[in-house]
Amino acid sequence: MEQLGFDFGVQPRKLVRVTPAKLATWTDCPRRFRMTYLDRPAPPRGGAWAHNTLGAVVHNALKALFDLPPERRTPEQAVALVNRQWKSEGFRDADQAAEYRGRACTWVHDYVSSLDVDFEPLGVERWVSSPTDRIVAEGRVDRIDHRDGELVIVDYKTGRHVLTSDDARGSQALALYALAARRTLRKPCRRVELHHLPSGTVAAWEHTEESLARHVRRAEEAADEIDLATETLKAGGDREILFPPVTGRQCQWCDFRRSCAEGQAAAPPLEPWDLLAP
Repeated sequence: MEQLGFDFGVQPRKLVRVTPAKLATWTDCPRRFRMTYLDRPAPPRGGAWAHNTLGAVVHNALKALFDLPPERRTPEQAVALVNRQWKSEGFRDADQAAEYRGRACTWVHDYVSSLDVDFEPLGVERWVSSPTDRIVAEGRVDRIDHRDGELVIVDYKTGRHVLTSDDARGSQALALYALAARRTLRKPCRRVELHHLPSGTVAAWEHTEESLARHVRRAEEAADEIDLATETLKAGGDREILFPPVTGRQCQWCDFRRSCAEGQAAAPPLEPWDLLAP
């Protein structure tokens, strides 16, 4: 066996499973990572945010639209799905909720009007996964299109800021989705797109093998840090040293603000509707 090159004394390296959300949470604030993924019971979270409610409604309506046969994927049906999916959590009052419900209906109506809805995406809210040398990158993609023999990652956005190609290029989430989609669906994938419904714009980027590799390296470095901190915590390490708070403007909307004195001191709180587009 030794002559054949097998070394049974060396154990294979454990791959760390990560999602873009986990990596982003760790990068933003290790304490928030610990509270989100490790503490049991988890600390109490804050209430719903109106902008998150709005985004979830639009995502769910578009998912439901592509579950329908092509002849029923009309702008009017998309509006009906927004109304069916609507929730009012986080809004200031009924009038504000009604205003943004109307905006969401306009966004999806105009967006679907611009689509060739006869095409069939290869994935809608599709879970994809791919191993690298050190991690298993996985996550759920809003939509995966098949165009000219290649996969295209589509991510819906409903935030207040218009996005650019730099946002698409710099998105670690989109890069990891592209990597995982091509492994899961066995087709090439280089193009990633951010579809910003409020402005009707598409921000796109064509990745190269080198640019994907850079995103993977950064993800692996963060995953190594997560794994080391988590294992050290299990061995009795000090959680405050291993998972320190990173304070800043983001503390204004952190779900665990009430459990973090440093976050409360760093920035004043926001109302649940303050992050809506004006």
